[in-house]
Amino acid sequence: MSLNSTEYGPRDLKGYGKNTPDPQWPGGAKIAISIVLNYEEGSEVTPVNGDNVTETLGSELGPGVPKMVGERNVNMESLYEYGSRAGVWRILRLLEEHNVRCTSYAVGHALELNPEVAVALEEAGHEVASHGWRWVDRSDWTVEEEKENAKKAIKAIQNTVPSGKPPRGWYYGMVSGTKAGTRSRALIAEVFREEGIPLLWYSDDYSDDLPHWHVYNFPTLVPYPGGSKEEGLLIIPYTLDANDYRNARYSAFITPDDFASYLISSFDELYAEGCKGHAKMMSIGLHCRIIGRPGRIAGLRKFLEYAKAKEEGGVWFATREEIAEHWKERFPYFPKS
Repeated sequence: MSLNSTEYGPRDLKGYGKNTPDPQWPGGAKIAISIVLNYEEGSEVTPVNGDNVTETLGSELGPGVPKMVGERNVNMESLYEYGSRAGVWRILRLLEEHNVRCTSYAVGHALELNPEVAVALEEAGHEVASHGWRWVDRSDWTVEEEKENAKKAIKAIQNTVPSGKPPRGWYYGMVSGTKAGTRSRALIAEVFREEGIPLLWYSDDYSDDLPHWHVYNFPTLVPYPGGSKEEGLLIIPYTLDANDYRNARYSAFITPDDFASYLISSFDELYAEGCKGHAKMMSIGLHCRIIGRPGRIAGLRKFLEYAKAKEEGGVWFATREEIAEHWKERFPYFPKS
């Protein structure tokens, strides 16, 4: 497979345009809300995992933390450990309290280090999707290394959830280089086909408020009946704005009310669009070690209380798997060749 920059596909600057499709959300909902819980703790860069530096991103220490070469930063490690020891359970209790199911972007190695989380996620009805094998920058990986890591990520989820069910969706996130970023969509889709597992959705995309199809031609794969090698990959866009990760960067939500206010404002605008016949979806990104802190989770609680109060008026809390299944049924992909 030729994995140059064109493998990613051409840019689409038009999208749906001014006439967005009616997503026909279940029950006539005016908005679909997808809550995403990133589970990464323990899989980050650290000498404990065989790396020569320690993680410098995504914690209370904020941006600009100096890298420690060849040494453990136990303070940084403990900040991540808060997410797996306390934060994840606080978040899951809150979701259970409000009868909301999320999609977990779960890092395979993180689940293997704490399989109790995988069990709890599945038993509560949450979707366990893949966030890669480890939460690391994949920019320097070869094609072979990326495929190997992808297969390890799939197996880790299968081995830790009680049902043995493989992930049906994928989100990578961190990447600083261009080569891996441009090839990963096609590569992950090909890995899933090689493993005989359906890849229902892919979320390394921030381009829209609705799902959309991306088209690939896979020259190394066996053609579909009729000779077509074309395949449609359903993109469910994610978010970096309605995301608690901003607390680990420069444009932080200072108080829980800041986070709640931003989420509520986003909800209100999208809900109003839905009332005018332009229903959309809203993604919310969470991290166990960030929103799981007691001083921050109050903002999430406030938002959930606000949105749930309007549920009967047309709010659908859904996993990304549910959104993808709905989209495939209402707007199936038809090969053009």
